[in-house]
Amino acid sequence: MLSWIQIARFGLVQMALGSIVVLTTSTLNRLMVVELSLPAVLPGLLVGLHYGIQVTRPGWGYRSDVTGNRTRWIVGGMAALGLGAVLAAFGIVVLADSFTAGLALSVVAYTLIGLGVGASGTSLLALLASATAPRRRAAAATITWLMMILGIALTAGVIGQLLDPYTPARLLKITGALAVVATLLAALAMGRIERGVPAVPPTPAPKLMAGLAEVWAEPRARAFTLFVFLSMTAYFMQELILEPYAGLAHGFTPGQSTSLSGAQNGGVFIGMVTVGIMATGLRIGGLRHWVIAGCLGSALALAAIAAQAPLLPATIALGFFNGMFAVAAIGAMMALAGEGRASREGTRMGLWGAAQAVAAGFGGLTGAALADLLRTGLPDAQAFGTVFVIEAGLFLLAALMATRTVPAPTPTLVPGE
Repeated sequence: MLSWIQIARFGLVQMALGSIVVLTTSTLNRLMVVELSLPAVLPGLLVGLHYGIQVTRPGWGYRSDVTGNRTRWIVGGMAALGLGAVLAAFGIVVLADSFTAGLALSVVAYTLIGLGVGASGTSLLALLASATAPRRRAAAATITWLMMILGIALTAGVIGQLLDPYTPARLLKITGALAVVATLLAALAMGRIERGVPAVPPTPAPKLMAGLAEVWAEPRARAFTLFVFLSMTAYFMQELILEPYAGLAHGFTPGQSTSLSGAQNGGVFIGMVTVGIMATGLRIGGLRHWVIAGCLGSALALAAIAAQAPLLPATIALGFFNGMFAVAAIGAMMALAGEGRASREGTRMGLWGAAQAVAAGFGGLTGAALADLLRTGLPDAQAFGTVFVIEAGLFLLAALMATRTVPAPTPTLVPGE
Protein backbone atom coordinates (compact mmCIF):
# COMPACT_ATOMS: atom_id res chain seq x y z
CA MET A 1 0.00 0.00 0.00
CA LEU A 2 1.08 3.56 -0.67
CA SER A 3 2.88 5.63 1.98
CA TRP A 4 2.00 9.28 2.57
CA ILE A 5 5.16 10.31 0.69
CA GLN A 6 4.11 8.22 -2.30
CA ILE A 7 0.62 9.75 -2.16
CA ALA A 8 2.26 13.19 -2.23
CA ARG A 9 4.20 12.08 -5.33
CA PHE A 10 0.85 11.33 -7.00
CA GLY A 11 -0.09 14.88 -6.06
CA LEU A 12 2.96 16.16 -7.93
CA VAL A 13 1.64 14.49 -11.08
CA GLN A 14 -1.72 16.17 -10.58
CA MET A 15 0.11 19.47 -10.04
CA ALA A 16 1.97 19.03 -13.32
CA LEU A 17 -1.25 18.17 -15.14
CA GLY A 18 -3.11 21.19 -13.78
CA SER A 19 -0.25 23.55 -14.60
CA ILE A 20 -0.54 22.75 -18.31
CA VAL A 21 -4.33 22.68 -18.44
CA VAL A 22 -4.71 26.16 -16.89
CA LEU A 23 -2.58 27.65 -19.68
CA THR A 24 -4.77 26.17 -22.41
CA THR A 25 -8.14 26.92 -20.80
CA SER A 26 -7.50 30.46 -19.57
CA THR A 27 -4.51 32.30 -21.05
CA LEU A 28 -4.80 31.01 -24.62
CA ASN A 29 -8.53 31.66 -24.80
CA ARG A 30 -8.03 35.25 -23.60
CA LEU A 31 -5.41 35.78 -26.33
CA MET A 32 -7.86 34.56 -28.98
CA VAL A 33 -10.68 36.83 -27.82
CA VAL A 34 -8.81 40.02 -26.88
CA GLU A 35 -5.49 40.10 -28.77
CA LEU A 36 -6.79 38.37 -31.94
CA SER A 37 -10.36 39.79 -31.71
CA LEU A 38 -11.90 36.37 -32.41
CA PRO A 39 -15.39 35.44 -31.13
CA ALA A 40 -15.39 33.84 -27.67
CA VAL A 41 -17.22 30.83 -29.09
CA LEU A 42 -14.02 29.75 -30.91
CA PRO A 43 -11.95 28.98 -27.79
CA GLY A 44 -15.19 27.71 -26.31
CA LEU A 45 -15.45 25.11 -29.07
CA LEU A 46 -11.78 24.17 -28.74
CA VAL A 47 -11.92 23.75 -24.97
CA GLY A 48 -15.24 21.96 -25.40
CA LEU A 49 -13.48 19.58 -27.80
CA HIS A 50 -10.84 18.74 -25.19
CA TYR A 51 -13.54 18.11 -22.58
CA GLY A 52 -15.71 16.15 -25.00
CA ILE A 53 -12.88 13.77 -25.80
CA GLN A 54 -12.68 13.02 -22.09
CA VAL A 55 -15.89 10.99 -22.29
CA THR A 56 -13.35 8.26 -23.07
CA ARG A 57 -12.19 8.34 -19.43
CA PRO A 58 -13.93 5.03 -18.55
CA GLY A 59 -12.16 3.47 -21.53
CA TRP A 60 -8.75 4.71 -20.37
CA GLY A 61 -9.39 3.28 -16.93
CA TYR A 62 -10.43 -0.02 -18.46
CA ARG A 63 -7.27 -0.15 -20.60
CA SER A 64 -5.04 0.51 -17.61
CA ASP A 65 -6.89 -2.27 -15.76
CA VAL A 66 -6.33 -4.92 -18.41
CA THR A 67 -2.73 -3.99 -19.29
CA GLY A 68 -1.59 -3.95 -15.66
CA ASN A 69 0.77 -1.01 -16.24
CA ARG A 70 -0.86 2.27 -15.29
CA THR A 71 2.40 4.24 -15.10
CA ARG A 72 2.83 3.91 -18.86
CA TRP A 73 -0.55 5.54 -19.45
CA ILE A 74 0.09 8.25 -16.86
CA VAL A 75 3.45 9.37 -18.26
CA GLY A 76 2.39 8.87 -21.88
CA GLY A 77 -0.73 10.93 -21.27
CA MET A 78 1.35 13.73 -19.76
CA ALA A 79 3.63 13.73 -22.80
CA ALA A 80 0.61 13.99 -25.11
CA LEU A 81 -0.79 16.81 -22.97
CA GLY A 82 2.49 18.73 -23.10
CA LEU A 83 2.75 18.33 -26.88
CA GLY A 84 -0.85 19.46 -27.26
CA ALA A 85 -0.17 22.59 -25.21
CA VAL A 86 2.84 23.53 -27.34
CA LEU A 87 0.82 23.03 -30.54
CA ALA A 88 -2.05 25.08 -29.07
CA ALA A 89 0.31 27.99 -28.36
CA PHE A 90 1.74 27.70 -31.88
CA GLY A 91 -1.86 27.71 -33.14
CA ILE A 92 -2.30 31.18 -31.57
CA VAL A 93 0.66 32.44 -33.59
CA VAL A 94 -0.64 30.87 -36.82
CA LEU A 95 -4.17 32.20 -36.25
CA ALA A 96 -2.84 35.74 -36.44
CA ASP A 97 -1.84 35.14 -40.08
CA SER A 98 -4.13 32.37 -41.32
CA PHE A 99 -7.44 31.51 -39.68
CA THR A 100 -7.86 28.21 -41.54
CA ALA A 101 -4.37 26.88 -40.84
CA GLY A 102 -4.45 28.12 -37.25
CA LEU A 103 -7.84 26.53 -36.63
CA ALA A 104 -6.72 23.18 -38.08
CA LEU A 105 -3.61 23.18 -35.90
CA SER A 106 -5.67 24.15 -32.85
CA VAL A 107 -8.11 21.28 -33.41
CA VAL A 108 -5.22 18.80 -33.46
CA ALA A 109 -3.71 20.44 -30.38
CA TYR A 110 -6.88 20.37 -28.26
CA THR A 111 -7.57 16.79 -29.34
CA LEU A 112 -4.16 15.81 -27.97
CA ILE A 113 -4.86 17.78 -24.81
CA GLY A 114 -8.12 15.90 -24.24
CA LEU A 115 -6.52 12.51 -24.89
CA GLY A 116 -3.59 13.35 -22.62
CA VAL A 117 -5.74 14.50 -19.72
CA GLY A 118 -8.05 11.50 -20.08
CA ALA A 119 -5.28 8.91 -20.24
CA SER A 120 -3.08 10.42 -17.52
CA GLY A 121 -5.73 11.64 -15.08
CA THR A 122 -7.93 8.54 -15.18
CA SER A 123 -5.05 6.08 -14.89
CA LEU A 124 -3.59 8.10 -12.02
CA LEU A 125 -6.84 8.00 -10.04
CA ALA A 126 -7.29 4.30 -10.80
CA LEU A 127 -3.81 3.49 -9.48
CA LEU A 128 -4.33 5.75 -6.48
CA ALA A 129 -7.61 4.05 -5.60
CA SER A 130 -6.30 0.50 -6.05
CA ALA A 131 -2.97 1.03 -4.26
CA THR A 132 -4.14 3.15 -1.31
CA ALA A 133 -5.30 1.59 1.95
CA PRO A 134 -9.07 2.03 2.38
CA ARG A 135 -8.65 4.29 5.42
CA ARG A 136 -6.45 6.64 3.39
CA ARG A 137 -8.40 6.86 0.14
CA ALA A 138 -10.43 9.97 0.95
CA ALA A 139 -7.34 11.74 2.29
CA ALA A 140 -5.34 10.73 -0.78
CA ALA A 141 -8.00 12.12 -3.12
CA THR A 142 -8.14 15.39 -1.20
CA ILE A 143 -4.34 15.79 -1.08
CA THR A 144 -3.89 15.17 -4.81
CA TRP A 145 -6.76 17.54 -5.71
CA LEU A 146 -5.33 20.30 -3.52
CA MET A 147 -1.91 19.89 -5.10
CA MET A 148 -3.45 20.14 -8.55
CA ILE A 149 -5.18 23.40 -7.59
CA LEU A 150 -1.92 24.67 -6.10
CA GLY A 151 -0.17 23.90 -9.38
CA ILE A 152 -2.86 25.75 -11.33
CA ALA A 153 -2.67 28.79 -9.04
CA LEU A 154 1.13 28.97 -9.02
CA THR A 155 1.42 28.47 -12.78
CA ALA A 156 -1.18 31.12 -13.58
CA GLY A 157 0.51 33.62 -11.27
CA VAL A 158 4.03 32.98 -12.56
CA ILE A 159 3.04 32.92 -16.23
CA GLY A 160 1.09 36.11 -15.69
CA GLN A 161 4.29 37.83 -14.61
CA LEU A 162 6.45 36.31 -17.36
CA LEU A 163 4.00 36.96 -20.20
CA ASP A 164 4.02 40.76 -19.91
CA PRO A 165 4.80 42.43 -22.25
CA TYR A 166 3.10 39.86 -24.50
CA THR A 167 4.79 38.66 -27.67
CA PRO A 168 4.18 35.44 -29.64
CA ALA A 169 7.81 34.40 -29.18
CA ARG A 170 7.53 34.83 -25.42
CA LEU A 171 4.35 32.72 -25.38
CA LEU A 172 6.04 29.87 -27.28
CA LYS A 173 9.09 29.88 -25.01
CA ILE A 174 7.00 29.82 -21.83
CA THR A 175 4.69 27.08 -23.10
CA GLY A 176 7.54 24.87 -24.32
CA ALA A 177 9.44 25.18 -21.04
CA LEU A 178 6.31 24.45 -19.02
CA ALA A 179 5.47 21.35 -21.08
CA VAL A 180 8.98 19.90 -20.68
CA VAL A 181 9.20 20.60 -16.95
CA ALA A 182 5.71 19.23 -16.22
CA THR A 183 6.29 16.01 -18.18
CA LEU A 184 9.66 15.39 -16.54
CA LEU A 185 8.17 16.08 -13.10
CA ALA A 186 5.41 13.54 -13.71
CA ALA A 187 7.87 10.90 -14.93
CA LEU A 188 10.17 11.39 -11.95
CA ALA A 189 7.28 11.40 -9.47
CA MET A 190 5.91 8.10 -10.82
CA GLY A 191 9.31 6.40 -10.96
CA ARG A 192 9.21 2.90 -9.42
CA ILE A 193 5.99 3.54 -7.47
CA GLU A 194 3.97 0.91 -9.28
CA ARG A 195 6.68 -1.73 -8.80
CA GLY A 196 6.10 -1.59 -5.05
CA VAL A 197 2.33 -2.05 -5.33
CA PRO A 198 1.27 -5.64 -4.58
CA ALA A 199 -0.35 -7.30 -7.58
CA VAL A 200 -4.11 -7.73 -7.13
CA PRO A 201 -5.69 -10.79 -8.82
CA PRO A 202 -8.13 -9.65 -11.52
CA THR A 203 -11.82 -10.01 -10.75
CA PRO A 204 -14.45 -10.99 -13.32
CA ALA A 205 -15.97 -7.90 -14.89
CA PRO A 206 -18.42 -7.23 -17.70
CA LYS A 207 -17.44 -5.39 -20.84
CA LEU A 208 -17.19 -1.64 -20.46
CA MET A 209 -20.64 -0.74 -21.80
CA ALA A 210 -22.35 -3.51 -19.82
CA GLY A 211 -20.67 -2.30 -16.64
CA LEU A 212 -21.77 1.28 -17.28
CA ALA A 213 -25.34 0.08 -17.85
CA GLU A 214 -25.31 -1.74 -14.51
CA VAL A 215 -24.17 1.37 -12.66
CA TRP A 216 -26.63 3.63 -14.51
CA ALA A 217 -29.42 1.33 -13.33
CA GLU A 218 -28.62 2.22 -9.70
CA PRO A 219 -30.98 5.10 -8.71
CA ARG A 220 -28.51 6.83 -6.39
CA ALA A 221 -25.61 6.66 -8.84
CA ARG A 222 -27.85 7.97 -11.63
CA ALA A 223 -29.16 10.87 -9.51
CA PHE A 224 -25.66 11.83 -8.43
CA THR A 225 -24.50 11.76 -12.06
CA LEU A 226 -27.18 14.32 -12.91
CA PHE A 227 -26.14 16.46 -9.94
CA VAL A 228 -22.51 16.34 -11.09
CA PHE A 229 -23.53 17.45 -14.58
CA LEU A 230 -25.67 20.38 -13.35
CA SER A 231 -23.21 21.64 -10.74
CA MET A 232 -20.18 21.31 -13.00
CA THR A 233 -21.99 23.14 -15.81
CA ALA A 234 -22.40 26.03 -13.38
CA TYR A 235 -18.81 25.65 -12.17
CA PHE A 236 -17.30 25.93 -15.66
CA MET A 237 -19.56 28.53 -17.33
CA GLN A 238 -17.20 31.35 -16.33
CA GLU A 239 -14.01 29.51 -17.30
CA LEU A 240 -13.74 30.93 -20.82
CA ILE A 241 -15.22 34.37 -20.24
CA LEU A 242 -13.74 35.65 -16.98
CA GLU A 243 -10.37 36.64 -18.47
CA PRO A 244 -11.90 38.20 -21.63
CA TYR A 245 -14.34 40.04 -19.32
CA ALA A 246 -11.40 41.33 -17.29
CA GLY A 247 -9.73 42.59 -20.47
CA LEU A 248 -12.78 44.06 -22.22
CA ALA A 249 -14.73 45.46 -19.26
CA HIS A 250 -11.94 46.25 -16.77
CA GLY A 251 -8.95 46.93 -19.04
CA PHE A 252 -6.71 44.17 -17.68
CA THR A 253 -3.55 43.29 -19.64
CA PRO A 254 -2.86 39.64 -20.62
CA GLY A 255 -0.50 39.27 -17.68
CA GLN A 256 -2.98 40.87 -15.27
CA SER A 257 -5.86 38.66 -16.40
CA THR A 258 -3.68 35.54 -16.14
CA SER A 259 -2.72 36.60 -12.62
CA LEU A 260 -6.44 37.07 -11.90
CA SER A 261 -6.95 33.43 -12.85
CA GLY A 262 -4.14 32.52 -10.47
CA ALA A 263 -5.82 34.49 -7.68
CA GLN A 264 -9.09 32.68 -8.38
CA ASN A 265 -7.42 29.29 -8.11
CA GLY A 266 -5.65 30.45 -4.97
CA GLY A 267 -9.12 31.08 -3.57
CA VAL A 268 -10.14 27.57 -4.64
CA PHE A 269 -7.19 26.14 -2.73
CA ILE A 270 -8.05 28.10 0.43
CA GLY A 271 -11.70 27.02 0.18
CA MET A 272 -10.68 23.37 -0.03
CA VAL A 273 -8.32 23.64 2.93
CA THR A 274 -11.02 25.42 4.94
CA VAL A 275 -13.49 22.60 4.43
CA GLY A 276 -10.84 20.04 5.34
CA ILE A 277 -10.08 21.83 8.60
CA MET A 278 -13.70 22.56 9.51
CA ALA A 279 -15.22 19.22 8.53
CA THR A 280 -12.35 16.98 9.63
CA GLY A 281 -10.38 18.77 12.31
CA LEU A 282 -13.24 20.61 14.01
CA ARG A 283 -16.07 18.22 13.00
CA ILE A 284 -18.26 21.13 11.91
CA GLY A 285 -20.87 20.39 9.24
CA GLY A 286 -21.42 17.43 6.94
CA LEU A 287 -20.59 17.06 3.26
CA ARG A 288 -24.12 18.01 2.24
CA HIS A 289 -23.89 21.28 4.22
CA TRP A 290 -20.55 22.22 2.68
CA VAL A 291 -21.70 21.42 -0.86
CA ILE A 292 -24.77 23.61 -0.40
CA ALA A 293 -22.76 26.41 1.22
CA GLY A 294 -20.27 26.32 -1.65
CA CYS A 295 -23.03 26.52 -4.25
CA LEU A 296 -24.80 29.41 -2.50
CA GLY A 297 -21.55 31.32 -1.94
CA SER A 298 -20.55 30.84 -5.57
CA ALA A 299 -23.90 32.27 -6.67
CA LEU A 300 -23.38 35.36 -4.49
CA ALA A 301 -19.84 35.90 -5.79
CA LEU A 302 -21.03 35.67 -9.40
CA ALA A 303 -23.76 38.20 -8.65
CA ALA A 304 -21.08 40.55 -7.29
CA ILE A 305 -18.96 40.12 -10.43
CA ALA A 306 -22.03 40.81 -12.60
CA ALA A 307 -22.73 43.97 -10.56
CA GLN A 308 -19.16 45.14 -11.37
CA ALA A 309 -17.91 44.95 -7.82
CA PRO A 310 -14.09 45.20 -7.50
CA LEU A 311 -13.03 42.31 -9.71
CA LEU A 312 -10.07 40.88 -7.79
CA PRO A 313 -11.78 40.33 -4.39
CA ALA A 314 -14.98 39.10 -6.05
CA THR A 315 -12.99 36.62 -8.13
CA ILE A 316 -11.08 35.36 -5.09
CA ALA A 317 -14.43 34.90 -3.30
CA LEU A 318 -15.73 32.94 -6.28
CA GLY A 319 -12.68 30.70 -6.13
CA PHE A 320 -13.07 30.22 -2.37
CA PHE A 321 -16.67 29.04 -2.61
CA ASN A 322 -15.93 26.98 -5.73
CA GLY A 323 -13.21 25.21 -3.74
CA MET A 324 -15.56 24.66 -0.82
CA PHE A 325 -18.10 23.05 -3.15
CA ALA A 326 -15.54 21.01 -5.08
CA VAL A 327 -13.79 19.33 -2.14
CA ALA A 328 -17.09 18.48 -0.47
CA ALA A 329 -18.31 16.99 -3.76
CA ILE A 330 -15.12 14.88 -3.93
CA GLY A 331 -15.88 13.59 -0.45
CA ALA A 332 -19.41 12.75 -1.57
CA MET A 333 -18.04 10.83 -4.56
CA MET A 334 -15.76 8.83 -2.28
CA ALA A 335 -18.70 8.06 0.00
CA LEU A 336 -21.00 7.00 -2.85
CA ALA A 337 -18.44 5.11 -4.96
CA GLY A 338 -18.70 2.01 -2.78
CA GLU A 339 -22.49 1.95 -2.66
CA GLY A 340 -24.52 -0.36 -4.87
CA ARG A 341 -23.21 -3.35 -6.82
CA ALA A 342 -19.83 -4.56 -5.53
CA SER A 343 -16.56 -4.16 -7.48
CA ARG A 344 -17.87 -1.24 -9.55
CA GLU A 345 -16.11 1.65 -7.75
CA GLY A 346 -13.94 2.45 -10.75
CA THR A 347 -16.89 2.36 -13.13
CA ARG A 348 -18.84 4.78 -10.96
CA MET A 349 -15.91 7.18 -10.71
CA GLY A 350 -15.46 6.89 -14.47
CA LEU A 351 -19.13 7.68 -15.05
CA TRP A 352 -19.00 10.73 -12.80
CA GLY A 353 -15.71 11.80 -14.38
CA ALA A 354 -17.29 11.59 -17.82
CA ALA A 355 -20.29 13.61 -16.59
CA GLN A 356 -17.92 16.23 -15.22
CA ALA A 357 -15.98 16.40 -18.48
CA VAL A 358 -19.10 16.75 -20.62
CA ALA A 359 -20.47 19.41 -18.25
CA ALA A 360 -17.17 21.31 -18.32
CA GLY A 361 -17.18 21.43 -22.11
CA PHE A 362 -20.88 22.22 -22.31
CA GLY A 363 -20.69 24.88 -19.60
CA GLY A 364 -17.64 26.61 -21.06
CA LEU A 365 -19.04 26.59 -24.58
CA THR A 366 -22.48 27.76 -23.46
CA GLY A 367 -21.00 30.62 -21.45
CA ALA A 368 -18.84 31.75 -24.38
CA ALA A 369 -21.67 31.45 -26.92
CA LEU A 370 -24.09 33.39 -24.71
CA ALA A 371 -21.49 36.13 -24.21
CA ASP A 372 -20.97 36.43 -27.98
CA LEU A 373 -24.72 36.52 -28.62
CA LEU A 374 -25.43 39.13 -25.95
CA ARG A 375 -22.51 41.33 -27.01
CA THR A 376 -24.22 41.90 -30.37
CA GLY A 377 -26.87 44.01 -28.62
CA LEU A 378 -25.42 44.96 -25.23
CA PRO A 379 -22.26 46.65 -23.92
CA ASP A 380 -19.51 44.22 -22.96
CA ALA A 381 -19.99 44.59 -19.20
CA GLN A 382 -23.76 43.95 -19.37
CA ALA A 383 -23.40 41.03 -21.79
CA PHE A 384 -20.87 39.21 -19.65
CA GLY A 385 -22.76 40.16 -16.49
CA THR A 386 -25.92 38.50 -17.79
CA VAL A 387 -24.03 35.25 -18.30
CA PHE A 388 -22.66 35.44 -14.75
CA VAL A 389 -26.22 35.88 -13.43
CA ILE A 390 -27.40 32.82 -15.37
CA GLU A 391 -24.49 30.85 -13.92
CA ALA A 392 -25.48 32.01 -10.42
CA GLY A 393 -28.99 30.67 -11.05
CA LEU A 394 -27.58 27.26 -11.98
CA PHE A 395 -25.62 27.18 -8.72
CA LEU A 396 -28.85 27.84 -6.83
CA LEU A 397 -30.50 24.90 -8.62
CA ALA A 398 -27.47 22.73 -7.80
CA ALA A 399 -27.77 23.66 -4.12
CA LEU A 400 -31.42 22.58 -4.19
CA MET A 401 -30.56 19.29 -5.89
CA ALA A 402 -27.78 18.63 -3.37
CA THR A 403 -30.36 18.40 -0.59
CA ARG A 404 -31.50 15.08 -2.11
CA THR A 405 -28.45 13.63 -3.86
CA VAL A 406 -25.51 14.32 -1.51
CA PRO A 407 -25.32 11.86 1.41
CA ALA A 408 -26.26 13.25 4.81
CA PRO A 409 -23.69 11.30 6.88
CA THR A 410 -20.26 12.87 7.29
CA PRO A 411 -17.49 10.65 5.91
CA THR A 412 -14.08 11.75 7.11
CA LEU A 413 -12.28 13.77 4.46
CA VAL A 414 -8.87 13.19 5.98
CA PRO A 415 -9.15 10.16 8.21
CA GLY A 416 -6.70 9.50 10.99
CA GLU A 417 -4.55 6.47 11.30
